[in-house]
Amino acid sequence: MMLINQPNPRQKIVEIARHKLKENPLYIDTETTGIGRTDEILEISILDSDGSIVYESLIRPLKSIPADVIAIHGITDEMVQSSRPWAIAWQSIRPLLSGRLLAMYNAEFDLRMMQQSLEQYRLPWRDKFLSLDIMALFSEYIGEWDPKRGSLRRYRLEQAGKYFNIPIPNAHRAHEDTLLARAVLHCIAGLPY
Repeated sequence: MMLINQPNPRQKIVEIARHKLKENPLYIDTETTGIGRTDEILEISILDSDGSIVYESLIRPLKSIPADVIAIHGITDEMVQSSRPWAIAWQSIRPLLSGRLLAMYNAEFDLRMMQQSLEQYRLPWRDKFLSLDIMALFSEYIGEWDPKRGSLRRYRLEQAGKYFNIPIPNAHRAHEDTLLARAVLHCIAGLPY
């Protein structure tokens, strides 16, 4: 019996990551007032494909930052007090994102938070952005089934960074986490970051 060479599933993910890197994505991370349906963005970092800062800012939310959330990222009401609200910041951010691939670790969450933050000001979400979820790609790269979820296991950003021995910490601050997400995508592709 002759064995037919089966493609390595991990190699397919490596090729997808390399292809996405050729699109020169923007990397985005946000920190928020929480994860609920009324929570808002209070920090955003956008990096260009080379890792340089495109946009970075604290954002003043409409509501106070809960103490349990401050314990995670360390951003306080005092720190955001003089920052622009999302409705104003979005006017500068939106044109930067237009027509670019947006790479995020847990893209669904960051895109939902952008939309929710606009809705807090009764502003419509009109945009359809092309996005890449680095978390989903990493899950496919690892390929471990989670029987409880009935899908591939999901990994936190910190776990992905440790897997590749990336020295950038998962700081729960937008800039550092954006750098870490960028490094994870490059490592999936087998390329230096």
